[in-house]
Amino acid sequence: MTTDTATGWIDRPMLGFDTETTGTNVEKDRIVTVALVHSVGPGRENETVATWLIDPGVEIPEPAQRVHGISTEHARTHGMQPAEALDEVASMIVEALGKDVPLVAFNIGFDLAILENELTRLGLPTLVDRLGHDITPVIDALVVDRGVDRYRKGKRTLTDMLAHYGIEQDGRLHTADVDVSATLDVLRAQARKFPQLTESSLQDLHREQVGWHRRWAEGMNDWLKGKGRTPDVQLSWPL
Repeated sequence: MTTDTATGWIDRPMLGFDTETTGTNVEKDRIVTVALVHSVGPGRENETVATWLIDPGVEIPEPAQRVHGISTEHARTHGMQPAEALDEVASMIVEALGKDVPLVAFNIGFDLAILENELTRLGLPTLVDRLGHDITPVIDALVVDRGVDRYRKGKRTLTDMLAHYGIEQDGRLHTADVDVSATLDVLRAQARKFPQLTESSLQDLHREQVGWHRRWAEGMNDWLKGKGRTPDVQLSWPL
């Protein structure tokens, strides 16, 4: 394993990651598609895209179908078996992390949690099992945005952040590979606007994100308590 965590990571390879699922419950829902995008620089010509369509073995609810456009029938007819597909996904992620290639996503806590739960359900080694340590280095464009532009007003969905950073959308969001490419675009725009990001090593940036997420989560839980609601935002990150 390489130990090179020098600065300038934005100009080095990154592995983008996204899932589309049957729902938002990381313990009960299933993965329908996965995209991994190996990027060696700005622009689609510098991306190598791998995608998996998976038969989740359960009905895909209508609300989820409306989000990602994949029907139960289509997944059953054309999808891979989950164990085969997710073992391939996990192997590629672990190989990249072992070379200090950062795993990049938007709201990665969801994607990692549902992947780890799926691997466990299928009797396969989790990412943590395969790595032998925590999942790192990870970069989450949403967590970064909350950290470096804390007081900006407005929403922070991927669509909103593309607009905020002046990035033209070139595909249908909520298609996993399009979401990954868009997230990589946002991250590069963040690095241009906030150059201090690239002055940190990957490991230091990972640790900073742990703190940024915790600060945001504590604030959200305080807000929920003030509204008489359950303060259930997880403090840990990325898992």
